[in-house]
Amino acid sequence: MTARPADQITVTKLHGLGNDFLVVLDRGDLSSEPDADLVRKLCDRHVGIGADGLILGRRLAVEASGTGGHLGARLSFRLWNADGSEAEMSGNGMRCLAHAALDEGWIVEDELVGVITPAGRREVTLRRSGPGSDLTWATVDMGPVKVGGEESRCNVGHGQLLVDVGNPHLVVLGPDPETVDVAGLGPVLEATDPAGLNVEFVTLGPGPDAVTMRVWERGVGETSACGTGSCAAAAALHHWGRVGRAVTVHQPGGAAAVELRADGTATLAGPSARIATCSVDR
Repeated sequence: MTARPADQITVTKLHGLGNDFLVVLDRGDLSSEPDADLVRKLCDRHVGIGADGLILGRRLAVEASGTGGHLGARLSFRLWNADGSEAEMSGNGMRCLAHAALDEGWIVEDELVGVITPAGRREVTLRRSGPGSDLTWATVDMGPVKVGGEESRCNVGHGQLLVDVGNPHLVVLGPDPETVDVAGLGPVLEATDPAGLNVEFVTLGPGPDAVTMRVWERGVGETSACGTGSCAAAAALHHWGRVGRAVTVHQPGGAAAVELRADGTATLAGPSARIATCSVDR
């Protein structure tokens, strides 16, 4: 195999419900980590490849099983938003990283894989939808979901609630999200916290234990889906007594399944799809 030039990196583009990421796997041949300028260049949808963010993944040594029989960390996860800022966690991004690692042969189907993220240790399992398929279905242990106090960051919606999913969210309960000016309200609400907020505009339904949502992600803008935002929306509606613990979250890119556990943690299940792999100049 011809060696890749040192000034190039291999990038795989994947998406989870339309929330798309460029995944770079460090096989030990990266001359340096991506920086904010490179991330902005590659994620630009007009002059780059285009994505909501870029993920750097590394393969880690397997730790001995601890209490409860859980495996040690196998992967590390680092995420930059499209604007070059760093984010702590992404449920859809986690599925995309695991998918890329499966394609690389770093992990196998139905294996419990530990992942080290800036928000803490998480776990993921996945399987292909069929032999050799570019589609997978994964379940991510999203860790603690902490519901904060009622908020009034802006005179919008019927209720606002802060939720921490390893990254900060503001859930706004209101009318049909299709009628919401997400591009106008999103950045206003994001800026009400110095560190920035992800903002979910949600309503109840359709059907029981279901939520409909549009999301404004800090450092990106409106996206077609958000994994941590799905967990935040489900937790908020559960806090308000509107849904149970198993919640379907409908978003423009499709539906994700959230389970809110009694211990305060959550799982997120949904698909990922590989789009393409290419080598690009730094």
